[in-house]
Formats: sequence, C-alpha cells, structure tokens
Amino acid sequence: MASAPSKLYADDVSLLMVLLDTNPLFWSTSSLPFSNFLSHVLSFLNSILLLNQLNQVAVIATGYNSCDYIFDSSVSTSRGLENGRMPALCSNLLQKLEEFVVRDEQLCKEGSENGLASSLLSGSLSMALCYIQKIFRSGPLHPQPRILCLQGSSDGPEQYVAIMNAIFSAQRSMVPIDSCYLGSNNSAFLQQASYITGGVYLKPQQPDGLFQYLSTVFATDLHSRTFLQLPKSVGVDFRASCFCHKKTIDMGYICSVCLSIFCKHHKKCSTCGN
Repeated sequence: MASAPSKLYADDVSLLMVLLDTNPLFWSTSSLPFSNFLSHVLSFLNSILLLNQLNQVAVIATGYNSCDYIFDSSVSTSRGLENGRMPALCSNLLQKLEEFVVRDEQLCKEGSENGLASSLLSGSLSMALCYIQKIFRSGPLHPQPRILCLQGSSDGPEQYVAIMNAIFSAQRSMVPIDSCYLGSNNSAFLQQASYITGGVYLKPQQPDGLFQYLSTVFATDLHSRTFLQLPKSVGVDFRASCFCHKKTIDMGYICSVCLSIFCKHHKKCSTCGN
C-alpha cells in the first residue's frame, strides 16, 4: 500500500520515534548502567522538544517479550516542571517505563524460564511505522518523521524476515532509521536498516558520553543533514539469516520462486513447497 499524500510543516520540524531497548539481559552486563543511560536519553528528548515547539517525540519500549508506547509528546498534558525539579516528561515516561518492564518480565516468567538475548526489535519498528502512517493520515500537515533505535541487545536471527519487511516499508515511506548501538559487537540488522533507509548508524566509542553523541548526531533534522558531515559506517554486514535454522550465513541456497534462504540444499522449499 502506498503512503498517504502529505505535506510538511517545515523542513526543520521533526517527528522522532525513539525505540528504547529495555532488555535486562543486556543491561545487566553493560558497562553503562541503565539508570545513566536513561539520564542521557531524557536529556536528549528534552533538547529535541526545546529545539522547535512543533517537534514531536514518541518513545516505544522494546523488551524481550513485548513492546509498547511509553511516551507521546502530542498527548502530553504538560512539558513544564513538577515541584520545581523534574520535568513532567521525565516522571511520566519513567512511570510508564517501570510498568512496562514489570509486565515484560511477567510475560517471560509465564512463557519460559529463560529470557531471550535479543529484544523484540521487529515489533517496535512495526509500531513506529504504524504510528507514522497514522500521523500521515491525521491531517494536511505533519512533521518530518524519522526513527531512532537505541539498541544494545544482539540481533535475533529469528526476526530477520520481519525486520527486513519493516526496513523496506520505511524505505518506501521515505522514513530514515537512525541507529545508536551500545552492544559489544556491531548489529548487522541496524547497519542494513540505516544504510537502506538513508539513516545514520553509530556505535559510540565512549558510552559515558552518550548525550554528546545523541545531541551532535541524532538531534539534527533531515533538512540540516543535507549540509552537515555526519558519521558514516565503515562497513555494512549484508549477511542474511537462513529460514531453516535462523542462523546468520555467509553462503546459502535461495528458492527461485519465493526467495527463501536456506543454509543447506533442499529438494523442496519448506516455505512455498516448490
């Protein structure tokens, strides 16, 4: 389905969809504590809203079992201060985030004893794209949409097809996917997402300075990026995951009918039956 025709407020007005990785299996081993990570992110979100009064921010929490909206500036009742201290944005977001983490852990206990090393990135990308399409259809004017993935968990090969579908949907809708990856190794999925959609992929060398990376690279609107020199990926990992074992492969076999990928030769495709 083609994107709905739309018009922009202005070149420098942004709709920023932030995908927040909350997987405790990653944060329990990360050199950057989750509380410090949140402090950097909240400061960044406040700066986005202060850059332009028409800017919009929506935050989606990505767990290992579920994902959900935890903040939407368009329906926020107040951006002011509470008790002269913490902005209302922070308190509302933190409350929703805490409730989400509790629900996500409960789903893990009910479903299986061991959590997944990867987060549900495919689900949060789909939710972000659905939200953007809703904004496209909500009226004649809308801001420039873009997605920012703040990810630390490793890639989940079982999500390969769903994530690639989301990436190509974003490309068709001309929605850049920016990626700030905090894991030990690079993320092939996010590298491909940023490369295909024209976004920026960055792996901070010093996680303690995360706010500086966010404010200097990812706070820039799409219009400003046309005349700024932003970081570029040195290399992109284009390896795919096989449909049979959900493992990343260097070489494989592709069905000539449905283009399914397999690590071993099969007489009959398990996807389409040809």
